[in-house]
Amino acid sequence: MLRVSGGIAALLMMISGESVASGTVDVSLRPILRPGSGLGGEVVSVEPVSAIRSTLRPRLRPDGFENAQSPLVTEVKTYPRNARFEAWVESFKPRAKRAGISQGVINSAFRGIRYNTDVIERDGNQAEFSKTIWEYLANATSAKRVKQGKQMLRKHKRLLDQIERKYGVEKEVVVAVWGLESFYGDLRGDYNVIEAMATLAYDGRRRDFFQKQLIAALKILQRGDTTASKMKGSWAGAMGHTQFIPTSYELFAVDFTGDGKRDIWGKNPADALASTAAYLSRSGWRKGMPWGVEVRLPAGFNRGLASRKVTKMPSDWAKLGIKDVNGRAIRDYGSASILIPKSGRGLALMIFAKNFRAIERYNAADAYVIGVGHLSDRLKGGAPLKGNFKAGERPLTEEETKELQKHLKRVGYPLEKIDGKIGPNTKKMIKSYQSRNGLTADGYASEALLKHIKRR
Repeated sequence: MLRVSGGIAALLMMISGESVASGTVDVSLRPILRPGSGLGGEVVSVEPVSAIRSTLRPRLRPDGFENAQSPLVTEVKTYPRNARFEAWVESFKPRAKRAGISQGVINSAFRGIRYNTDVIERDGNQAEFSKTIWEYLANATSAKRVKQGKQMLRKHKRLLDQIERKYGVEKEVVVAVWGLESFYGDLRGDYNVIEAMATLAYDGRRRDFFQKQLIAALKILQRGDTTASKMKGSWAGAMGHTQFIPTSYELFAVDFTGDGKRDIWGKNPADALASTAAYLSRSGWRKGMPWGVEVRLPAGFNRGLASRKVTKMPSDWAKLGIKDVNGRAIRDYGSASILIPKSGRGLALMIFAKNFRAIERYNAADAYVIGVGHLSDRLKGGAPLKGNFKAGERPLTEEETKELQKHLKRVGYPLEKIDGKIGPNTKKMIKSYQSRNGLTADGYASEALLKHIKRR
């Protein structure tokens, strides 16, 4: 389900090569390709937070970062020459010059670039993939991601405190975005951004969009923030530690180090982290307000009220019997809605409009917003989400998932890895097992499923 009115993304380099973006209550979806949202969708102007637009990131992040090889050491590929592409590049250069790009920058930027067939393949192969919110969060807030995030908070404490004071965005939130976007800088992307943008501008599904991105990328080079050889990113043009696309970089990137450059690509994450805080701040972030709070819904709750269109103060929700999972009334931080993710199986959240929307502008998928928000809570020392599960519906822990995978393999379902991750192959095997055994074939790795297969 796509929320037409919703608010980056790419990268979505997570869900095992699949692309997702969610709607109001469905977190298992397709890419949202909208022309105006944060890092992963084009932002053409700074608007009120209510005007959340789109995202364009290839993949909702977060699976597999823990075990992935750094893109900084990926194999360098070469591509055959494409005469039509080269002719298009030549025809584009006058447009770049009219946009104020010098001939020297144009020559340097386009020197040696080729029609990148890998980029086109990725752009045309964003297959739909479903992950429950619990499966997504298991990776977004994995033990390794939480541990490394806390290490980053300690390592960069002075810097992050300065950023928080300047922009009014809690450091844990900034670090959570960093963690989901590039696993704290380990996966920044290694595509030549000019080559990727030119390829997609010439032959992609959204040529006008990528032509604007290409012009914006050239303007970055014109200003001297980086060089063409150092301008690396994802295949869709998301760059640096926190994955800005060129137009978002133009609007929100800042020079926090004071060296005259807005460097989001280098080893020092200062400019990237400050730029992320600036982005969230200008998107309406309010310090001290939660992004959301897990709640328990009373028996007989009218689920029609679980809508982004229905807003109340927490004290008014409390009159309807809605409190946090510990039975306490929630403070009146601001206007809030109730969100029940479709695949949440017992998860209910009270989300606070301003901060939820600020993260949403960075990436429009509900799963992503919940992932960033919950990871930030965990980095502050908060507890995992609990859910209010029916008997047997509790999602499996990583160790329990490994046990399930071992049993699937034992009873004849081929699995290459016993890794505790619910990737496409594991989900496929679960569905096959469920179907053959008269169970609901939803691919959900539950406590009941593990008990069932252990009896086999």
